[in-house]
Amino acid sequence: MASNPLKTRMSTKGQVILPKATRDRQHLKPGVEFLVEETPAGILLKPQPLFPPKTIDEVAGMLKGHREGPPPSVKEMDEAVAEMFREEYARGRY
Repeated sequence: MASNPLKTRMSTKGQVILPKATRDRQHLKPGVEFLVEETPAGILLKPQPLFPPKTIDEVAGMLKGHREGPPPSVKEMDEAVAEMFREEYARGRY
């Protein structure tokens, strides 16, 4: 936290502008949504996560049954990526 707190003001519509230095440090972009918490110390704004939290079982469960056999080699993955780019190039996307 900065040793010299930054100041802002609330508009008549309840809008508060976050100082640019704060937005830059926090990597906040236009359109980000915030969770608003009232605390004994004041109001806490937290950027809302893009995705709801998941347990390890939910995430690991996504991997089950999607591929049979050993994982592909680096060479096989490189060839698959190269083929994708050849197809995209042929379609005029690059």
